[in-house]
Amino acid sequence: MKTARERAFRQFVLKIHSRCNLACAYCYVYTMADQGWRTRPRVLSPELRERAAERIAEHANGHGLTEVRVVLHGGEPLLAGTAALADCVRSVRAALDPGVHALISVQTNGTLLTEQRVRDLADLDVRVGVSLDGGPGGPGGQDRRVDHRGRGSHDRVLAGLRHLRAAGRPDSFAGLLATIDLAADPVGTYEALLAQAPPTVDFLLPHGNWSAPPPGRVPGDPATPYGDWLIAVFDRWYGAPARETSVRMFEEIIHGLFGGTPAVEGLGLAAPAMAVVETDGAILLSDTLRSTYPGAAGTGLDVRRHTFDEVLALPELRAQHLGEQGLPAACRPCGVRRVCGGGLRAHRYRAGAGFDRPSVYCADLLALIRHIRDVLTREVAALRAVGAP
Repeated sequence: MKTARERAFRQFVLKIHSRCNLACAYCYVYTMADQGWRTRPRVLSPELRERAAERIAEHANGHGLTEVRVVLHGGEPLLAGTAALADCVRSVRAALDPGVHALISVQTNGTLLTEQRVRDLADLDVRVGVSLDGGPGGPGGQDRRVDHRGRGSHDRVLAGLRHLRAAGRPDSFAGLLATIDLAADPVGTYEALLAQAPPTVDFLLPHGNWSAPPPGRVPGDPATPYGDWLIAVFDRWYGAPARETSVRMFEEIIHGLFGGTPAVEGLGLAAPAMAVVETDGAILLSDTLRSTYPGAAGTGLDVRRHTFDEVLALPELRAQHLGEQGLPAACRPCGVRRVCGGGLRAHRYRAGAGFDRPSVYCADLLALIRHIRDVLTREVAALRAVGAP
């Protein structure tokens, strides 16, 4: 049984602004099952920012944590303005005990990044993660991320990234987040992202499930379109003469294959370590669950009246701390279960049957993990053949 400290939340996502200046067709917040954003306040109020900071500190201090991660999120968090972000950052840091370090980042679509805003965020010691799906125009390009007038965002995002890179504060750039589009060339997409000199690239599978499958994924079909896409990127990334950037999905799979516990959501058997605070103060589980059905991410708790320890005590969360015993029954005989972990919980859903099934991306994940395992096995065998230690 895990100790209270082992089960503690270590990452807190604060929804600073509930609206977005873009209208991406695949966004799980605005276009999928849960439309709760429509009735929530636009901005996390000063009173709730303060209360959320106190709850984070209460949890971290009470569990003896030495570090917490706080992500300022949305919608588009920069719509709240720099002053609101600064107030939130200062509240969190002031509430924490001196021995607790807060790693704070903002996840933005990049269109509102200016030279001054980048400088202000760097002065606050806030790292900036940017969503960027690929190259300009064409299938899978960044211009599929349009604003509410249907205008592409690619040029504005690249301008924001130029400000970020020109700031002379390399630690300010947290990395790029890219949602996979099967219509886009995988290697071309990766190289377009690489051109922005990101320290890290996170590839995301589009949200979908067994009842509402993602584009190009037929539930139960043995074809592996997303696995094939990712394998092409892996081979380009791993085969480079020198490591050009970190790709967290690949690195965490490798970590898992060597016996470690993957630490990225949607892989491995690590218990959920993240809680989300909405603009009305509601505490949610992983908000990707919004893609499944209305209210799926809700806990019924909020930062005004409840602690994060009360969230940890919820039956649905306790069940996710069971390791292999908590996997869907169909996953338990699988040879890569400790690496895959059944996939992202939101991707396991089927209407009327809940989450007790493998990811709708099961075949894709299996193909990718096996491919990486085979590449590593061949490499280890070659090293042994030449007597390398």
